[in-house]
Amino acid sequence: MDLLHTVFEPRGNGPHPTPLMLHGWGASALDLLDIAPYLCSGKFFALCPQGPLQIPLGGSSVGYGWFPITMGRPLDLKVMFLAREELRKFPSGAEERYPIDSKKLVVLGFSQSRVMVYSLGLSEPERFSELASLSSWLPPDLFSAFPNVPATEQLPVLIQHGNRDELVDVGRARQSVETLRHLRVQVTYSEYNMRHEINTHSLTDLSTWLQEKVLSSITLVS
Repeated sequence: MDLLHTVFEPRGNGPHPTPLMLHGWGASALDLLDIAPYLCSGKFFALCPQGPLQIPLGGSSVGYGWFPITMGRPLDLKVMFLAREELRKFPSGAEERYPIDSKKLVVLGFSQSRVMVYSLGLSEPERFSELASLSSWLPPDLFSAFPNVPATEQLPVLIQHGNRDELVDVGRARQSVETLRHLRVQVTYSEYNMRHEINTHSLTDLSTWLQEKVLSSITLVS
């Protein structure tokens, strides 16, 4: 496990259903950890890796990202794939160390981590039970890189976006939904009266969706 990370561990011996929670540009492994106790009353083991790229934020402050980006330029797939390879090895190492249920591994990302979330989910849909994209969008360039996109029909996807998002226009999220539905992916989409953020309403809906898609299915199987 080469990536620095934080975890939230629920009560019990496990194995636990686990969201792989990927932070946005300029944040850190601590960024999404705060919401873990509020997801289904803390029943998930949350795994929050930190992007390897350091980003100066001014003064002595440093944030992190998954790969270099240049505003106004298209996605560099070669650079993205190098970063994805490091990240895709991370869950396997985590499963050896933590009580994670590999059959209930959710990939969840906020903002810039969209590329990592969609690239992991689209390339290996059999590896993840669900995918959640928050305040983000699906870059069209990714589809040309993955031959197994039709297999994502069985991968439930949640997309949440703020209608006042100042960084990622809500129109991009809507287009992402249409693209995925065209591929017959099971998409749940919600818009909120918020900016580029996660608010109480969206967090509650995220928790409800995880309860339905992950925990309820566990109850049925058992």
